[in-house]
Amino acid sequence: MELHHLHKTVSPDGTIVLDDLPFEAGDEVNVTVVRTAKRNPSNPYPLRGTPYSYEDPFSPLISPGDWKPFE
Repeated sequence: MELHHLHKTVSPDGTIVLDDLPFEAGDEVNVTVVRTAKRNPSNPYPLRGTPYSYEDPFSPLISPGDWKPFE
């Protein structure tokens, strides 16, 4: 499997054109479309001031007594 990463912009008519691909006619390909996160340059820290906080970020999720030893 080969991975080719392209960045394209959606046209006003809602289409994306992929040209100059390194494949032969008739090759089967799998196309995945992922939306790029929009960044606001005036706010580089969008989570600053949100009500979320970590009271004990390094505590274990499972208590040590709940672990079973490997057998």
